[in-house]
Amino acid sequence: MMEWEVVIGLETHTQLKTNTKIFSGASTTYGAEPNTQACEVSIALPGVLPVLNKEAVECAIKFGLAIEAEIAPRSVFARKNYFYPDLPKGYQISQFELPVVGKGKLTIQVPASKNTEAYEKVINITRAHLEEDAGKSVHGAVEGMSGIDLNRAGTPLLEIVTEPDMRSAAEAVAYAKKLHELVQWIGICDGNMQEGSFRCDVNVSVRPKGTEKLGTRREIKNLNSFKFMQQAIEYETQWQIDTLEDGGKIQQATVLFNPDTGETKAMRSKEEANDYRYFPDPDLLPLEVTEADKARVQANMPELPQALQAKFMSEYQLSSYDANALTASKSLADYFVSTVKAGAEAKPATNWILGALSAKLNAEDKTVLQSPVSAKLLAALLERVRDNTISNNAAKQVFESLWAGEGEVDAIIEAKGLKQESDTGAIEAIIDEVLAANPAMVEEFKAGKEKAFNALVGQCMKASKGKANPAQVNEILKKKLTS
Repeated sequence: MMEWEVVIGLETHTQLKTNTKIFSGASTTYGAEPNTQACEVSIALPGVLPVLNKEAVECAIKFGLAIEAEIAPRSVFARKNYFYPDLPKGYQISQFELPVVGKGKLTIQVPASKNTEAYEKVINITRAHLEEDAGKSVHGAVEGMSGIDLNRAGTPLLEIVTEPDMRSAAEAVAYAKKLHELVQWIGICDGNMQEGSFRCDVNVSVRPKGTEKLGTRREIKNLNSFKFMQQAIEYETQWQIDTLEDGGKIQQATVLFNPDTGETKAMRSKEEANDYRYFPDPDLLPLEVTEADKARVQANMPELPQALQAKFMSEYQLSSYDANALTASKSLADYFVSTVKAGAEAKPATNWILGALSAKLNAEDKTVLQSPVSAKLLAALLERVRDNTISNNAAKQVFESLWAGEGEVDAIIEAKGLKQESDTGAIEAIIDEVLAANPAMVEEFKAGKEKAFNALVGQCMKASKGKANPAQVNEILKKKLTS
């Protein structure tokens, strides 16, 4: 039986975080009444001229620097001609032969699966070019009719195109997630997939394993969820394999994914570049990016995830896993740094941020920026664990109270009576009572049964209502039993 290999490349439309459109001063704010932001330039009224948005160019340079790409000193805008109801000009201003960002790379971490261990892979990025977005067809706003909303027309996009380097749905999703994280990290995109700020087109083809020639690709359009991307690629891959094994041929096409059925369906035959009749836009001068421009943008770049991971590992002796998890987003990394700066030790801070804090954020669908427990509050809580004022179990109760907004750390400890008993004399008295009440357990321990020791510790903690310092209980109990 023939073994097949899937070959995947991605084109990602990243909506740039600018206040105005790429070629006009119209607002890009999401959610306005339909067509209230469709300016003269967006709808191509006669006599209007486009003016390039400098901020959009700086976003493109930022991205190029972040992926170690070639940034073109001279790039050209072109007209991509096609006719669609939501494209009022009859063409889209884009870049074709000379894009602003050339070859770069992005390193991804692919999680472990049933058949493979986790691994790292470099995905080559072919190019990233600036272009304007089209409008949007709206179906069903008026019963039985479709409408056109041109608010989005002219919104700046950076289209990021990879080489066909991915060999599984898992790799494609890992790449999309890494890219999604990066464009938010460097501040060029808000990453809101529900609003269409980050949309992926996935090119999928299959070929017999071991061959070099690429198969015929089909492009799955506008995937705005990582879950749907995974499902769409898996379905499309199997559909192509089944078609070929049944003696059929794959026709190049644009397909849509239906999340309700989990299936892909051909929408139209796939256009080639010559179908769009590209030519340089006569209204826009070539874009020139100088070394001084790059240096200015570089000076305002945040520290990138990989550099920060290395720093966390060297400065705080964190594991690769912890450092990678803490840099899943810039806001999470910033929260960790703020917690440590507020006095917390790095490893306990990491455990709490990736444990209790992340669990609460996930359960309530919040970002770390919305956390009711600030970095300063978490650091204060960890200090009370470190100085033995409270136990780890008590700290969990305090954390819940902090999350509910019940006050400061010390006030909560006092109000709930959670202060840990660390007085040696008081702990000894509790242990003596427990030993006197449990002679059978004492004999079991002396007979070599280690479980009896743990049971006695449990009894001591119970007798102290959980307030005794566990380390002291262990130490004093062991001394008494072995003396």
